[in-house]
Amino acid sequence: MSEKRRVVAVVLCNDLKASEAFCNELGFHRDVNGEDYGDYIMLSDAGGAEIHLNTAAEDWLAPGKSPFGLYFCADNVEDLAAKLQGRLLHPPRLQPWGMFEFAVSDPDEHLVRVGRRG
Repeated sequence: MSEKRRVVAVVLCNDLKASEAFCNELGFHRDVNGEDYGDYIMLSDAGGAEIHLNTAAEDWLAPGKSPFGLYFCADNVEDLAAKLQGRLLHPPRLQPWGMFEFAVSDPDEHLVRVGRRG
């Protein structure tokens, strides 16, 4: 069986449990069987989007110095922003590039934007 072409981000993190909890707030969860792969976690949302988390090598990821970012496309931007209230870098707003989005940092201070077409 041929799979549709797609890209899945693998996010390196210092604390898998904290990163998984953050992704849970964005609607990502382990598959029903919840298989344990040690330092690798595969998450998906109801729409079929996926994100994988992997433990970073020791001292590789310095908080506040991550060059990485993630962009999640979602219809429920306002609901997700409300869940993350108090941690937002900026509230939901229409950006010049046509996306209605907010920004937040994940537990390892990767920049995370969540938005939809304005």
